Amino acid sequence: MTALAVLPAALLLASGAAAQTAPVRATAVVPPAPVFAPTRAQAAMLERARRGGGKDLVATAGPDGGMILNGTIEGRRFVLGLPIGWNGEIALFGQGYGTPGSTPTVPADPLTEDPSGGTFRHLYGKDIAFGIAAFDKSGVATQSGALNAMRLRALSGKMGARRFYALGGSMGGSIVMTLIERFPKAFSGAVAMCGVTEGWLPLVQQLTDTRGAYDILTAGTPYAIPGNKDLTRSALPTVPPTGSSVTGDAFREQQKFKLIAPVLALFQAAKKDPQGREAKIIRQIAAVGGFAPDPAAIGAPLYSAALGMDDIVATMGGIPIGNRDRVYAPPEMTPDEAADFNRRMQRYDADPAAIAYARDWHQSIGRFRVPLVTVHQTIDSLVPYSQSEALGRIVAKAGNGARIAQYAVPPTKFPLPGGLEGYSHCGFTPAQNVAAFEAMRNWVTTGKRPGPEAVQ
Repeated sequence: MTALAVLPAALLLASGAAAQTAPVRATAVVPPAPVFAPTRAQAAMLERARRGGGKDLVATAGPDGGMILNGTIEGRRFVLGLPIGWNGEIALFGQGYGTPGSTPTVPADPLTEDPSGGTFRHLYGKDIAFGIAAFDKSGVATQSGALNAMRLRALSGKMGARRFYALGGSMGGSIVMTLIERFPKAFSGAVAMCGVTEGWLPLVQQLTDTRGAYDILTAGTPYAIPGNKDLTRSALPTVPPTGSSVTGDAFREQQKFKLIAPVLALFQAAKKDPQGREAKIIRQIAAVGGFAPDPAAIGAPLYSAALGMDDIVATMGGIPIGNRDRVYAPPEMTPDEAADFNRRMQRYDADPAAIAYARDWHQSIGRFRVPLVTVHQTIDSLVPYSQSEALGRIVAKAGNGARIAQYAVPPTKFPLPGGLEGYSHCGFTPAQNVAAFEAMRNWVTTGKRPGPEAVQ
């Protein structure tokens, strides 16, 4: 459901924008915001939040007399958007993946910094509340995302919520599936946009295969990525060393750019000679990983694997995938070349404990009791459309097809340096995000499954 573009800050670096010195501008004096004076009903709601376990509560004015509430539950940050005419419905939103090492957070004002791609504004305007709970950690965070959402569900219930919806995009789609499968009575309906809805196991394998193929096929070329070549470890750190002049998110964006720059160079070379060596390498990497032969659809999986593997191993208690017996068949290779590729591909074995963790948090089983709407672009640069297709098969096998409505929408692209374009990740329009929510909500309230044109 997020509308985040792939590679945002790193692409600023690639285009040279970050290296330019901005002119010094006079800073306007902004008058302090007026102190928020809650209505009697809002004051009562705040008191119920305090009694229900909410701490560090900070209420600010929302549009049209509503209230934005920031606080903590059991030490975890949350934010709620509460319209003045709240009707008792609330949508709890699962956020997307954050680069390991970053600080988990929630936007202080989700109506201004809307991670839902326009859905929050729509909900607020229809007197539906929304909430976001921060993760306990960055990186893979389905477990804490789901458990913290349930903490926020409990608190919002004490504040007056009577009907709950689960929403999420990207990794948030994994959180949605966890919520409705592990807590089958907690929600009335759910929406997953561009989500990891099949599960982490196939996606981690695709990310790792993409990295392995890229390393093999670009070895000895100007397009090789830097860092550790062990596929079971991260290539580059995401936490700056002591004394580094670049820290925090700026350091992580710098690390991303180190990995992205060679990919962009590879695609720029292929653009000059579509039948040349570089174009062939791209087609082979894409085929092995199962992504599109596109700079964003190679770059995003590559840096996700190269910066995220240490977190995956630490979170799951080992590596959850293995390729010991896998025979790779890259296209446009002779039998001898394919045999050499397979000899050079690093082999590794899955850890049973990590597999069990990934299944728990979360590999979908297709058994849930509420209406579920999923939307996926037919080409997505990071979470492939195959996740949506596989979920459909899993749900059908579980005999639960009457509770799912799936929509495939066209992909979108965004400009990249050097005259390139790349497929977006979760590149939905606000209208598509809102249509998905309304399709689900109407299904919940009327019992009528949405038709094939509900989301376009």
